[in-house]
Amino acid sequence: MANYISEAITIGKGTPWELEGILTIPAEASAAYPAPAVVLVHGSGPQDKDETLFENKPFLEIAEYLSANGIAVIRYDKRTLIHGEQMMETLGANLTVWEETIEDAIFAANLAKADPRIDADRVFMLGHSLGGCLAPRTHVMGGNFAGLILFAASPRLLTDIIIEQNNMVLSSMEDGPEKALVQIQVDELIKEIRTISALTEAESKEKLFLGQPAYYFWEMEQHPFADYAARTDVPMLVMQASNDLQVLTNVDYALLQDLLGKKDNVTFNLYEGLNHLFMPSTVKHITEVLAEYEKPAHIEPVVLQDIATWVRSFGD
Repeated sequence: MANYISEAITIGKGTPWELEGILTIPAEASAAYPAPAVVLVHGSGPQDKDETLFENKPFLEIAEYLSANGIAVIRYDKRTLIHGEQMMETLGANLTVWEETIEDAIFAANLAKADPRIDADRVFMLGHSLGGCLAPRTHVMGGNFAGLILFAASPRLLTDIIIEQNNMVLSSMEDGPEKALVQIQVDELIKEIRTISALTEAESKEKLFLGQPAYYFWEMEQHPFADYAARTDVPMLVMQASNDLQVLTNVDYALLQDLLGKKDNVTFNLYEGLNHLFMPSTVKHITEVLAEYEKPAHIEPVVLQDIATWVRSFGD
């Protein structure tokens, strides 16, 4: 029998954006012996509380492992999954990552800190992909976490990553008419992306990019990762997989080392042979990634062990 319990929780209770969540907490946790906690924050797109991708459920695996090893975990459905249509009706062109991701992570952190079975001074955030990119901003804007786990994160703009991924698709194609056509499309995409930063705030709310208001991307450009990282003094654990073809070791991980490497409370862990989900990977090109995700797999055990060890290292 698992030595933790699972409880249904509500993130953002009393707001128009209530979300179903789950708190897994060690059975022995109490006001006398409170447990540390980790808030799990999703990557891009509408995602459920387990961050389900086909049959893979990375957030479920992380929650069950950590809670079986003395650490409470909060996970919840992403706001755009549950309230996406309402958000567009209410916010329209004003939608930003604050409403999509940051505010709910802060709600979750405050919920954890209010639970007497959880040590309010040891509530951490694990941000996967986009969640990791936003981790310092989430911390500074009200999360006030004890530490941050950047789980396949990047300090680059989301638009720069989109350009990189499209160029990777191009490089995997053989020369010929099809590649020439895709090259034209990619060139047009890059040209459009490069115009976003030149827009005024009002103009960005009138222009569409990738089917949504360009303001979403414009607003992120006004809040660069480096600015918030410089204002973040809490410990950080940077975790990167060598075969991640969405967030790159030689680009994103290297940039994080440059930005954060001089801080004496930042730990860098690189895992060989794993993908963006920290699961075993053999693919060579970004065009093969989706097919790999379709196959059931599990997070490499050492990754889970390292998260637990790092969180527990901050005292009892």
